[in-house]
Amino acid sequence: MAADHFDVIIVGGGPVGMALAICLNQRKVSTLLLEAQGLPEQVQDPRPLALSYGSHLILQKLGVWETLQQITFIKTIHISNRGHFGRTLLTSEEAGVPTLGYVVNYHDLYRSMHQLLLDHGVNYQTGAMVSRLAAGAKQAQIEYQQAEENKQATAKLLVLADGGRLAAQIESISYHTHEYQQWAVVANVETSIPQNGVAYERFTSDGPVALLPSGNGYALVWTVPSLSAKEILSLDDSTFLLHLQHHFGDRLGKFVSSGGRSGFPLALKHASPTTATRTVLVGNAAQTLHPVAGQGFNLGLRDALELFNEINGLSSLSTQIGTSEMLKAYESKRRIDRDAGKIFTHSLAKIFTSDLPLIQTFSSLGLSVLDCLPPVKRFVARRMIFGVRG
Repeated sequence: MAADHFDVIIVGGGPVGMALAICLNQRKVSTLLLEAQGLPEQVQDPRPLALSYGSHLILQKLGVWETLQQITFIKTIHISNRGHFGRTLLTSEEAGVPTLGYVVNYHDLYRSMHQLLLDHGVNYQTGAMVSRLAAGAKQAQIEYQQAEENKQATAKLLVLADGGRLAAQIESISYHTHEYQQWAVVANVETSIPQNGVAYERFTSDGPVALLPSGNGYALVWTVPSLSAKEILSLDDSTFLLHLQHHFGDRLGKFVSSGGRSGFPLALKHASPTTATRTVLVGNAAQTLHPVAGQGFNLGLRDALELFNEINGLSSLSTQIGTSEMLKAYESKRRIDRDAGKIFTHSLAKIFTSDLPLIQTFSSLGLSVLDCLPPVKRFVARRMIFGVRG
């Protein structure tokens, strides 16, 4: 079986993998992008994506931003703790940016990036299920099946952006997992008070409730205990809205309508290390975070950009791409940002769900103190927007 050869093979054709492929295409790096699922038109994913202003700049540079159909601004983030005093407001003015972020639909972003790949002639293969990978000193090799045909390909660098499925075949990489015993319930909801660019992150003993401005209403990300998830997902709309009203409160008036709901279990999962021989993990293959503070996709997009910057800075693609020196430099530059994202989201998820009254009191006090310290709020906001450069 003859194998096709490329500079880079990317396994995982979600937005992070597609962003990297678009960057590499602009640098004229020969790239193969493989996606196990079908065409984007067949992918239905109602999840909202909270994009930081920093991610907006990346997507704008790629030429994706202007093609998105629905974009909603986040000017302010309102953070509170249910049943306790204290709250803080993060604003775009204090952070020194035009807006803190945006909310887009996952499927809309997927579709727009796929069209850009087609327009640029990127070698993007869908319905391609990778079954085996191997890497040696000079190249990496994969085997995959597409339309019941077995195929092979080799590359100087293999990028796994597939959520971590294939990394289990690499002995030097191990995953560390913490199950939160929670699910995220996602839906689009409308309230009697129209959205005005404010995102709400309300912590409760069960987990955070996020309401992100989206269109005329809000994109809901409601963290619930695993044992309650199926029941909440099966409720009729009116009962679901009553439960949500009780949980969130009446800050936005009444919850008046809900779209279709979906749910997924939550866990912190991260790889160590994120590189191996001729191989690198990015996005959810490198780390999967709790959705609190909406850091996961933004972190993955920065993975893709930093990897491209590392490749783009090489003096010789033919001899340096995929080498251990290149991968060590990449991992070193990403370590601080990744660790900060993991610690930040895990701490928020655990501290505010503690059933110890003293911890809850200090957590609420911390929100009040933070609100009185604009320089600290600016620091926190800009780290959420742009990450931490290693």
